[in-house]
Amino acid sequence: MKRRTFNASILSLSALPTWATVTDSVYNLQMTLTNQSGQSISIDAMRGRPVIATMFYTSCQMVCPMIVEAIRATEEKLTPSQRDKLAVLMVSFDPDRDTVEVLKATAEKRGLTAPHWTLARSDSKSVRRLAAVLGIQYRPTKDGEFNHSSVILLLDGEGRIKARTNQIAGADPQLVRHIKSLV
Repeated sequence: MKRRTFNASILSLSALPTWATVTDSVYNLQMTLTNQSGQSISIDAMRGRPVIATMFYTSCQMVCPMIVEAIRATEEKLTPSQRDKLAVLMVSFDPDRDTVEVLKATAEKRGLTAPHWTLARSDSKSVRRLAAVLGIQYRPTKDGEFNHSSVILLLDGEGRIKARTNQIAGADPQLVRHIKSLV
């Protein structure tokens, strides 16, 4: 596959997959999500505002809680006005166990309030397609858990990946700078 050249601001956090281009958008997936309130929403419902996006599963005991805390730490580096312009989207790659009820209970327990934070699920095929577009790898293990990459992405208002980080210990300063440039 031919490698493409990318904008340096995108590469400052880590290399994007070779298939990604600056014009790729998650909104081209035309997938439907169900959020923690049981509402069906199109993935492009967040169009027009920057989005911190990641994938997770609620029964994860280690990495996924760290991802949530890294996103919180990132938000703490923003002013209230900047936070108001930003959305957070966390999509489960365990739709069999992460029902609406489980997502809702997780959001309540962790203080992840809607509409700013959206915890969502979709069908397995759509989840796999979203993971591919976001460059997030995962696979189920025999014990019912998942091996997965720990990635936090920043999408612009058109759903294009503008930045990504694998840092889940606190806020990544480069990610914070990219967010501030969009809000």
